[in-house]
Amino acid sequence: MQERHLNRKKYFEELSITSQKYYIPYLTQHFELTPECSILEIGCGDGGNLLPFAQYGCKVTGIDISINRIKQAQDFFLEAGLKAQLIASDIFKIDDFGKLFDIIIMHDVIEHIADKEKLLKQLKIYVKDNGIIFIGFPAWQMPFGGHQQTCRNKIISHLPFIHLLPNPIYKTLLKAGNEIPEKVEELLDIKSCQISVEHFRKLSKKTGYDIQKETLYFINPHYEIKFGLKPRKLSPILSHIPYIRNYFTTSAFFLLKKHI
Repeated sequence: MQERHLNRKKYFEELSITSQKYYIPYLTQHFELTPECSILEIGCGDGGNLLPFAQYGCKVTGIDISINRIKQAQDFFLEAGLKAQLIASDIFKIDDFGKLFDIIIMHDVIEHIADKEKLLKQLKIYVKDNGIIFIGFPAWQMPFGGHQQTCRNKIISHLPFIHLLPNPIYKTLLKAGNEIPEKVEELLDIKSCQISVEHFRKLSKKTGYDIQKETLYFINPHYEIKFGLKPRKLSPILSHIPYIRNYFTTSAFFLLKKHI
């Protein structure tokens, strides 16, 4: 487990930097961001991604299933002197936020959701007809697509591709590394919710979205603040090879709009 996973304030600050430097510019290629914009982040965690939007003057709303994460987000925003509506709830229990949003953000979240089709359909209820949705996720087959880097065992947390092992072997390996039962179940749950570039494209079309932009990264933009590595897109040739590209896609960015 990396130090940033334990130091939540550091993690919050790192996310805000990446959001400011990469997510906002990516969004504004296809949407004009103004202080009047309303922003919703699903799976907001500590709220780091929302901070730059709030600093710009946008009305920000974040929802996360973890009460502890929402409490931390509230503390961080209070410390920053900024306002945000922060909700601890399962997104599937929210039928209506009382307003529609210009922008919806969902980064490193959809790979944790079992019923992705239901979620994408639900997003259409929240976003304005001319609004935009930004979704980013690691392709399942990439070296750490199983989030095993969050393990406490230093060896297991640095082993690439082990999440691709058959479930019994993977579970045995995690237990041998003395991972707590909750962590083992969490990682097996992620394994059951896996998503690839191809799967996401099909789901987007099936649920009535037009893909405005797609970018596959060999080096995730967030790796710059985490590891000092400059972002790097997947080569054009490799990015067009179905299935194989997933092994090299550490992050896939998509901008979606409702098909009208």
